[in-house]
Amino acid sequence: MLVDEKLLENSIKEAIEWARKRNFKESVDMVVVLKDINLKGPEGRIREIVELPHPPKKEVKICVVADGDLALQAKRLGLTVVTRAELQQMDKKAAKKLAKRCDWVLVQTDLMGLAGKVLGPALGPRGKAPIPLPPNAPLEAFVKKYSKSVNLRVRKQPQVMCSIGTEDMDAKELAENALAVIGALERKLPNPQNQIAKVIVKTTMGPPVIVVSRR
Repeated sequence: MLVDEKLLENSIKEAIEWARKRNFKESVDMVVVLKDINLKGPEGRIREIVELPHPPKKEVKICVVADGDLALQAKRLGLTVVTRAELQQMDKKAAKKLAKRCDWVLVQTDLMGLAGKVLGPALGPRGKAPIPLPPNAPLEAFVKKYSKSVNLRVRKQPQVMCSIGTEDMDAKELAENALAVIGALERKLPNPQNQIAKVIVKTTMGPPVIVVSRR
């Protein structure tokens, strides 16, 4: 691992302490700046979902696009449900509203094509993508997994940014979440020792704290 866990933990503590107190619960974010990567090559097309060891202490909004029993299960779990008929009638405005509201969109496999057509233009710019959900999927297990997962994506800049939790979590837990993300990036990069240039942690609106900086 390229980043020392104790250094990461202390940096997270600093980021939380330095942040001005707000009237809402702030997320703790991490930015990993990359170098010497071709944004159009394989290492520049990172699309990775990482399950964090410690779930964030905030509500994660999961939407399910499904019919039949899967839709009934989702409703029993209190999730937002979109049926095939509703998806077929959805306009661009409604698709954008759904994309903004939902952190994850789980889609019954036989509705993936339709969901991609209707929701794709709204989800894509937000760095989200429909997640296929098999008809007999253990929905509760999927919900549990995605409630503590983050989506890693390199977009127009050579960097990855994601939330690793919330400011009211233990700094050690936040550090372990951050290490899970860094570990996933290391496995995706051909030469992580030289390609991870900087690691920064901060609260949503707080000042950045540099954990690691390499030339």
